[in-house]
Amino acid sequence: MPAWRSLNNFDWILFLAILATCSVGLAVIYSATTGTPSAGAFHRQMTYAFYGIGLLFLALTLVFGRVVNASKSWLGAGGVQFQPSEIAKAATILMLAAYMGRERVRGLGVVHFAAICLIIGLPVLLIMRQPDLGTAVTFAPLFAGVVFIGGIRVRTLLILGLIATLALPMAWGHLKPYQKERVKTFLEPTRDPKGSGYQLIQSLIAVGSGGLLGKGFLAGTQGQLQFLPEQHTDFVFAVLAEERGFIGAMLALGLYFVIIYRCIATARAARDRLGVFLAIGVVCVFAGQALLNIGVVVGLLPTTGVPLPLMSYGGSSLASTLLGMGLVLNVWMRRLVN
Repeated sequence: MPAWRSLNNFDWILFLAILATCSVGLAVIYSATTGTPSAGAFHRQMTYAFYGIGLLFLALTLVFGRVVNASKSWLGAGGVQFQPSEIAKAATILMLAAYMGRERVRGLGVVHFAAICLIIGLPVLLIMRQPDLGTAVTFAPLFAGVVFIGGIRVRTLLILGLIATLALPMAWGHLKPYQKERVKTFLEPTRDPKGSGYQLIQSLIAVGSGGLLGKGFLAGTQGQLQFLPEQHTDFVFAVLAEERGFIGAMLALGLYFVIIYRCIATARAARDRLGVFLAIGVVCVFAGQALLNIGVVVGLLPTTGVPLPLMSYGGSSLASTLLGMGLVLNVWMRRLVN
């Protein structure tokens, strides 16, 4: 059955009634617990609701999603489109922080480790089903950061990394044909210069031709003449390097370093465990996504459709990143509150 016909048969009344009932419940819980020892119940309930809505949107994407670049990862209604996986990132960070921020969660035993795997694993599996490998990979830094701060031994983390590396040959068999082609192109871009290798070759030309000071604003050739595909989204850093050169690219990287450093400083200054895990979760996703995008642009990683945070065009990614940074700023402002 075509996706549009399934969408017409979707029970929107039930769906909206569920959301409305959750909203009413949140309002009642807030009213019932304000000024009482149970005041934290509202925030915990809201976190669970946000996480559940994120998973629901990911599930809806598998049925009603729009296919872009071989991945069914976008939902649209009334001419407005958004990427549910970006909502899932923010929801997962909040859920992890709420779970790990509880006072009784001390250390990282088997139960707590399994809970972290479940919280992160559910959205990752749904995103993999789209399939959107690039976005799914951005959850890996979040997992590593949370389990490390949560108290896992470095030796255990290294063992998990080794297991993941050994599992790569098995994962290769589950990749889609276009994903395998991206890996092969990464290893040998010139094998198909007019096909699968075209984007990476044009990106390397753009970055290299920028030189030390760049060609100047609006003076780039690869970007302005549209030789570089997706120049305003996934490969925006290549346009920056071409027009502003090595100096401009380093200044941009310096700005990212400042953001990452201040997020880490916020985590260190947080007054409670909830604030620590919120800041760590946000900075891990932010830094991991930035490194993944720039690594793709300069040919250090296989091509994935991951935007550069705060620079690439895209409302869903920008909104998700700004939401995360808003949480970090809130943690910083509340660091001295008794």
